Amino acid sequence: MLHALLLALSLVQTPQETPAEARPRLAPQDLRVAADVVGLELTEAEAELALRDVLENLGSFQRLRARGIDNSVAPVLSFSPTLLAAAARHPRERNLRPVARSLPQPLRPARLEDLAYADIPTLAALIRSRRLSCLELTEMFLARLERLDPKLLCVVTLLPERARAQATALDAELAEGDWRGILHGIPWGAKDLLAVQGAPTTWGAEPYREQVLGLDAAVVERLDQAGAVLIAKLSLGALAMGDVWYGGTTKNPWNLEQGSSGSSAGPAAAVAAGCVAFAIGSETCGSILSPASRCGVSALRPTFGRVSRRGAMALSWSMDKLGPLCRSLDDAAIVMAAIAGRDPLDEETVDRSFSDPGPAEVKGLRVGFVERSFGDEQGELELLASLEALGCELAPVQVPGASAHDLFFVLSAEAAAAFDELTRSGRDDELARQGADAWPNIFRASRLIPAVEYIQANRARRVLIEEVERLFDEIDVLVHPAREHLVAFNLTGHPSACAPWKLREDGTPRSVAFSAALYEDARLLALASAWQRAGDFHRVHPDL
Repeated sequence: MLHALLLALSLVQTPQETPAEARPRLAPQDLRVAADVVGLELTEAEAELALRDVLENLGSFQRLRARGIDNSVAPVLSFSPTLLAAAARHPRERNLRPVARSLPQPLRPARLEDLAYADIPTLAALIRSRRLSCLELTEMFLARLERLDPKLLCVVTLLPERARAQATALDAELAEGDWRGILHGIPWGAKDLLAVQGAPTTWGAEPYREQVLGLDAAVVERLDQAGAVLIAKLSLGALAMGDVWYGGTTKNPWNLEQGSSGSSAGPAAAVAAGCVAFAIGSETCGSILSPASRCGVSALRPTFGRVSRRGAMALSWSMDKLGPLCRSLDDAAIVMAAIAGRDPLDEETVDRSFSDPGPAEVKGLRVGFVERSFGDEQGELELLASLEALGCELAPVQVPGASAHDLFFVLSAEAAAAFDELTRSGRDDELARQGADAWPNIFRASRLIPAVEYIQANRARRVLIEEVERLFDEIDVLVHPAREHLVAFNLTGHPSACAPWKLREDGTPRSVAFSAALYEDARLLALASAWQRAGDFHRVHPDL
């Protein structure tokens, strides 16, 4: 994206003179070699002819680099799947019939740590009835994080002072009869690519270890307003890849010999270990669903543009998404209702309301599945039968996206632009991972992606979005293995949710995923939550 913008600038502006010593030393033969790299054959005459324009462009590149561009600045070219959504052209046939969510009436346990795995409605009921104070709950989770983090390596920065001050203020509001809603006093954790005033925002990477951004991310603001209590900034794989950060490898609470997957490594591990009631993670291509699946928690990757990314590290402006990781998908719907919505300071957010569907009626919903993904040797047919038992209509389908991996370099190109200065400064050498599949090498290689091919890939991406939307004209929800369709549906912006389903032979969780049409997040959660409620595996937890 950045290369296309720089080329456009070089064509419409009269470049200033570049000092001779600063000009790249290139010969026509250099252009012929470079053209080979991108699959273009130049004759000697063609290379000679192009050399002047290439040098002029390179001069523009150098002057633009000298200005510096902060990671928070998005390109003027933006991505929005809205106009391609079938939901934007006509209403869907089946409307949800939600039922208002009611709070239970639990008793306060003798041992507060017995609430470590309680769901949000249970905690909210105890707080609202004042059988439990916000500060007591906050202290319990803070102590649990401090005790278990040496095993998990999921905390980047603990925020005890902020959390205690917030919890104390919320208790005072309750004493005055003011209750902000179901998240009042509920402790949570933020992936450490979200800015929080007064705390480092390290992005999990050594070069940014001391970075303090001096603002709160939009989701932090919204959760503060809802009364949720932020207690920690949680780990992510460096620059949002994997589970390795400068503090080590974040562990899967079900198997401490295994990483928690990434890049929302800390949010998934902390929720799975009962160290926070919920967490906010981010996904560009698997970074919510993959660690949630590994750690056996319930999570939602919303439709692109549903949740503001203001104050979050940018990796890929056209693919980054924020979403909740929780005890259950019911909890995910509660958190989503608090963080979703238009943000005028994030131009890619959409003006579409989201309402918690509650225990909606799902009978008659059409659920698609790919037959090759559901054999009988691992109980997949049992899973399909459980959906039929809810009154859903099952339909075998073919999912488009076989060529989606050929578009994956869209992410690499945008990521290389987001961290251009890191690459050129040589500070990418400070990152913990340095192999062929690590960011330093990917950033360097991605500088050779031509702007023309980036644009062509995004044209093919438009076709893919239309194909996937046509699939959801036939069905309401797609059920599939948690790690399938990650590339395709992240490129198209479609929402997906995942939830634990059963234990493998090695004792680690196995998860299943559900996906739906653009902006049908509520329908997706209604069906997936109803399925989850009919079982009880989300109530099974690792033994720590």
